[in-house]
Amino acid sequence: MERTFEDLVALEQAAVDAAARIRTANDPDTARQAARDAAAAFQAAVTEYAAAEGESRVEVEMRVKKAVRHPEGD
Repeated sequence: MERTFEDLVALEQAAVDAAARIRTANDPDTARQAARDAAAAFQAAVTEYAAAEGESRVEVEMRVKKAVRHPEGD
C-alpha cells in the first residue's frame, strides 16, 4: 500500500495521542504498549514512504513531526 504524507501525519498524531493517554490510563502498561505499537507503525511507515519517494528518511520524519506539533495557523 502506498502511503501519503497525510497518512504519516495521521500515524504520528495517533502515536502522540497514545503516549498522552499513558498518564491517565487505568492500565498504564497496556497504554504504554499501545503507544509503542503506534510509534513503531509510524516509524515503519516513514521508512516505507521515504524509500518510495526517494527522500531522506530523517527529513520526512522531521516534516511530519513539524506538521503534527506545529500545524499552520498556530
